[in-house]
Amino acid sequence: MKLILVRHGETASNLKMALDSLPPGPPLTDAGVAQAAALGEALATEPVSAVYASTAVRAQQTAAPVAAAHGLDVEVVDGVQEIFCGDLEGRHDREAFDEFIAAAHRWAAGDLDATIPGGESGRQVIDRFLAAVDKVCARHAPDDTVVLVSHGGAIRLAALAMARNVQPALLEAGLLPNTGQVVLEDTGDGWRCTSWTGVDLVD
Repeated sequence: MKLILVRHGETASNLKMALDSLPPGPPLTDAGVAQAAALGEALATEPVSAVYASTAVRAQQTAAPVAAAHGLDVEVVDGVQEIFCGDLEGRHDREAFDEFIAAAHRWAAGDLDATIPGGESGRQVIDRFLAAVDKVCARHAPDDTVVLVSHGGAIRLAALAMARNVQPALLEAGLLPNTGQVVLEDTGDGWRCTSWTGVDLVD
């Protein structure tokens, strides 16, 4: 099975670097709508069996052109929403952003029980995301290709937990671009990441 994890398109919160994790959240900007349309065109030749999105409006809007290109509906799935920012929610100052990144660094180093103040631990994010992926996978055949539109922080952390060839350095390398893709394939004995935002990965 191929699982294409996609970050949503641009929102106003992205432009001001605001920590905006609570669904339903803001819609896409005009640029985000254009990014979503381009994503739909880029994935039109993939043999997509289903398109899923988180409970956030921006994820569902991003997924819509992909689903339309294949005559599918967007299926909303709980558990793949963005990392809950807790006390940092809505802030866009440097101190808040640095605190969020510091938590990501701790998770990459293996301290998954580290928690964003008032928010989630890395372990909580991984547990809910992987449980949602398991439910999605149970609905599909081994040769299916599935698109799941989610959120940058959650995708990076989940991919690190899922794929044996995703190294912590990728989690720490910075934000996924809007509509950036992380492609995972089930090899029968676990997941392998074949592409990280357009860069092919090796074992």
